[in-house]
Amino acid sequence: MTRLSPELIAVGTSLGGLSALLELLRALPATLPVPIALVQHRGVGGEATLVEMLSRGTELAVVEAEDKVEMKPGTVYVAPPDYHLLVEEKGTLALSTEAPVRSARPSIDVLFETAADAYRGRLIAILLTGASADGAAGLAHVKRLGGCAIVQDPATAECATMPAAGIAAAPIDHVLPLGEIGAHLLGLVEGTRV
Repeated sequence: MTRLSPELIAVGTSLGGLSALLELLRALPATLPVPIALVQHRGVGGEATLVEMLSRGTELAVVEAEDKVEMKPGTVYVAPPDYHLLVEEKGTLALSTEAPVRSARPSIDVLFETAADAYRGRLIAILLTGASADGAAGLAHVKRLGGCAIVQDPATAECATMPAAGIAAAPIDHVLPLGEIGAHLLGLVEGTRV
Protein backbone atom coordinates (compact mmCIF):
# COMPACT_ATOMS: atom_id res chain seq x y z
CA MET A 1 0.00 0.00 0.00
CA THR A 2 1.32 3.44 -0.93
CA ARG A 3 1.48 5.73 2.06
CA LEU A 4 0.11 9.25 1.69
CA SER A 5 2.49 12.20 2.09
CA PRO A 6 2.49 13.25 5.74
CA GLU A 7 0.96 16.64 6.54
CA LEU A 8 1.19 16.57 10.36
CA ILE A 9 3.36 15.00 13.05
CA ALA A 10 1.80 14.50 16.49
CA VAL A 11 4.09 13.65 19.41
CA GLY A 12 3.22 12.51 22.93
CA THR A 13 5.47 11.94 25.93
CA SER A 14 5.56 12.08 29.71
CA LEU A 15 8.21 11.06 32.24
CA GLY A 16 11.66 11.54 30.68
CA GLY A 17 10.14 13.46 27.81
CA LEU A 18 12.32 16.56 27.85
CA SER A 19 15.56 14.75 26.99
CA ALA A 20 13.73 12.52 24.50
CA LEU A 21 12.16 15.53 22.77
CA LEU A 22 15.47 17.36 22.60
CA GLU A 23 17.07 14.37 20.89
CA LEU A 24 14.16 13.97 18.46
CA LEU A 25 13.85 17.65 17.53
CA ARG A 26 17.62 18.11 17.18
CA ALA A 27 17.51 15.75 14.18
CA LEU A 28 14.91 17.82 12.29
CA PRO A 29 15.77 20.82 10.07
CA ALA A 30 14.15 24.26 10.17
CA THR A 31 12.88 23.49 6.66
CA LEU A 32 10.69 20.59 7.87
CA PRO A 33 7.70 20.84 5.49
CA VAL A 34 5.07 19.88 8.08
CA PRO A 35 4.08 21.16 11.55
CA ILE A 36 4.43 19.22 14.80
CA ALA A 37 1.76 19.17 17.53
CA LEU A 38 3.19 18.11 20.88
CA VAL A 39 1.80 16.98 24.21
CA GLN A 40 4.20 16.63 27.14
CA HIS A 41 2.62 15.83 30.50
CA ARG A 42 3.64 18.58 32.92
CA GLY A 43 2.28 20.45 35.87
CA VAL A 44 0.93 23.96 35.91
CA GLY A 45 3.59 26.59 36.56
CA GLY A 46 6.69 27.58 34.63
CA GLU A 47 4.57 27.62 31.48
CA ALA A 48 7.24 28.98 29.17
CA THR A 49 10.03 26.76 30.46
CA LEU A 50 9.39 23.77 28.18
CA VAL A 51 9.09 25.97 25.10
CA GLU A 52 12.29 27.81 26.00
CA MET A 53 14.26 24.63 26.66
CA LEU A 54 13.10 22.97 23.44
CA SER A 55 13.80 26.16 21.45
CA ARG A 56 17.43 26.10 22.53
CA GLY A 57 17.88 22.56 21.22
CA THR A 58 16.36 22.73 17.74
CA GLU A 59 16.36 24.74 14.51
CA LEU A 60 12.56 24.45 14.39
CA ALA A 61 10.36 27.25 15.71
CA VAL A 62 8.85 26.18 19.07
CA VAL A 63 5.75 27.97 20.37
CA GLU A 64 3.05 27.37 22.94
CA ALA A 65 -0.12 26.43 21.10
CA GLU A 66 -2.95 28.96 21.06
CA ASP A 67 -6.64 28.38 20.48
CA LYS A 68 -7.69 28.54 16.79
CA VAL A 69 -4.12 29.07 15.53
CA GLU A 70 -3.34 27.82 12.03
CA MET A 71 -0.33 25.53 11.99
CA LYS A 72 2.70 26.34 9.86
CA PRO A 73 5.43 24.01 8.57
CA GLY A 74 8.65 23.86 10.55
CA THR A 75 6.90 24.83 13.78
CA VAL A 76 6.39 22.82 16.96
CA TYR A 77 3.13 23.63 18.79
CA VAL A 78 3.39 22.69 22.47
CA ALA A 79 0.22 22.06 24.49
CA PRO A 80 -0.04 24.56 27.36
CA PRO A 81 -0.18 23.12 30.89
CA ASP A 82 -3.68 22.05 31.95
CA TYR A 83 -5.20 22.34 28.44
CA HIS A 84 -6.04 19.57 26.00
CA LEU A 85 -4.57 20.20 22.54
CA LEU A 86 -6.94 19.26 19.73
CA VAL A 87 -6.51 19.31 15.97
CA GLU A 88 -9.40 20.64 13.95
CA GLU A 89 -9.97 20.40 10.20
CA LYS A 90 -7.74 22.43 7.88
CA GLY A 91 -4.72 22.55 10.13
CA THR A 92 -6.17 24.52 12.99
CA LEU A 93 -5.45 23.80 16.64
CA ALA A 94 -7.90 24.19 19.51
CA LEU A 95 -7.48 24.20 23.29
CA SER A 96 -9.93 22.68 25.74
CA THR A 97 -10.39 22.49 29.50
CA GLU A 98 -12.59 19.40 29.27
CA ALA A 99 -12.04 16.82 32.01
CA PRO A 100 -8.67 15.06 32.17
CA VAL A 101 -8.33 11.81 30.20
CA ARG A 102 -6.43 9.02 31.97
CA SER A 103 -5.72 11.60 34.67
CA ALA A 104 -3.94 13.84 32.16
CA ARG A 105 -4.67 17.28 30.77
CA PRO A 106 -3.21 17.71 28.22
CA SER A 107 -3.95 14.19 27.06
CA ILE A 108 -1.94 12.43 24.37
CA ASP A 109 -5.02 10.37 23.46
CA VAL A 110 -7.01 13.56 22.77
CA LEU A 111 -4.25 14.92 20.52
CA PHE A 112 -3.77 11.66 18.61
CA GLU A 113 -7.49 10.99 18.16
CA THR A 114 -8.38 14.48 16.93
CA ALA A 115 -5.30 14.60 14.69
CA ALA A 116 -6.26 11.24 13.17
CA ASP A 117 -9.83 12.43 12.59
CA ALA A 118 -8.52 15.51 10.75
CA TYR A 119 -5.57 14.01 8.83
CA ARG A 120 -6.29 10.28 8.60
CA GLY A 121 -3.54 8.70 6.44
CA ARG A 122 -1.54 11.94 6.33
CA LEU A 123 -0.67 11.79 10.05
CA ILE A 124 2.45 10.46 11.74
CA ALA A 125 1.95 9.89 15.48
CA ILE A 126 4.97 9.33 17.73
CA LEU A 127 4.80 8.00 21.29
CA LEU A 128 7.89 8.41 23.45
CA THR A 129 8.92 7.65 27.04
CA GLY A 130 6.35 7.97 29.80
CA ALA A 131 4.86 6.52 32.96
CA SER A 132 1.22 6.01 31.95
CA ALA A 133 -0.84 4.37 29.20
CA ASP A 134 -1.94 7.74 27.80
CA GLY A 135 -1.48 7.66 24.02
CA ALA A 136 -2.13 3.95 23.55
CA ALA A 137 -5.83 4.33 22.64
CA GLY A 138 -4.93 7.30 20.49
CA LEU A 139 -2.36 5.27 18.55
CA ALA A 140 -4.96 2.57 17.94
CA HIS A 141 -7.28 5.26 16.52
CA VAL A 142 -4.46 6.60 14.31
CA LYS A 143 -3.92 3.13 12.88
CA ARG A 144 -7.67 2.53 12.30
CA LEU A 145 -7.79 5.70 10.21
CA GLY A 146 -4.70 4.87 8.14
CA GLY A 147 -2.04 6.97 9.87
CA CYS A 148 1.54 5.98 10.64
CA ALA A 149 2.49 5.06 14.24
CA ILE A 150 6.04 5.28 15.58
CA VAL A 151 6.92 4.22 19.12
CA GLN A 152 10.18 4.60 20.99
CA ASP A 153 11.74 1.21 21.72
CA PRO A 154 10.87 0.71 25.40
CA ALA A 155 14.42 -0.50 26.03
CA THR A 156 15.68 3.02 25.17
CA ALA A 157 13.00 4.88 27.17
CA GLU A 158 13.61 6.48 30.56
CA CYS A 159 10.23 5.01 31.48
CA ALA A 160 9.03 2.08 29.34
CA THR A 161 5.36 2.06 30.47
CA MET A 162 4.00 4.44 27.84
CA PRO A 163 5.76 3.03 24.77
CA ALA A 164 5.02 -0.54 25.90
CA ALA A 165 1.30 0.33 26.23
CA GLY A 166 1.35 1.81 22.72
CA ILE A 167 2.93 -1.32 21.27
CA ALA A 168 0.34 -3.50 23.02
CA ALA A 169 -2.59 -1.39 21.77
CA ALA A 170 -2.00 -1.17 18.04
CA PRO A 171 -0.04 -2.58 15.09
CA ILE A 172 2.87 -0.13 15.19
CA ASP A 173 4.64 0.76 11.94
CA HIS A 174 8.04 1.45 13.47
CA VAL A 175 9.49 0.65 16.92
CA LEU A 176 12.81 2.45 17.01
CA PRO A 177 15.54 3.40 19.47
CA LEU A 178 15.24 7.05 20.42
CA GLY A 179 18.40 7.98 18.52
CA GLU A 180 16.97 6.68 15.22
CA ILE A 181 13.50 8.24 15.33
CA GLY A 182 14.44 11.71 14.04
CA ALA A 183 16.27 10.50 10.92
CA HIS A 184 13.58 7.93 10.20
CA LEU A 185 10.85 10.53 10.63
CA LEU A 186 12.61 12.89 8.25
CA GLY A 187 12.83 10.10 5.68
CA LEU A 188 9.08 9.46 5.97
CA VAL A 189 8.29 13.15 5.53
CA GLU A 190 10.65 13.49 2.57
CA GLY A 191 9.36 10.28 0.99
CA THR A 192 12.68 8.44 1.10
CA ARG A 193 11.36 5.86 3.63
CA VAL A 194 8.10 3.98 3.98
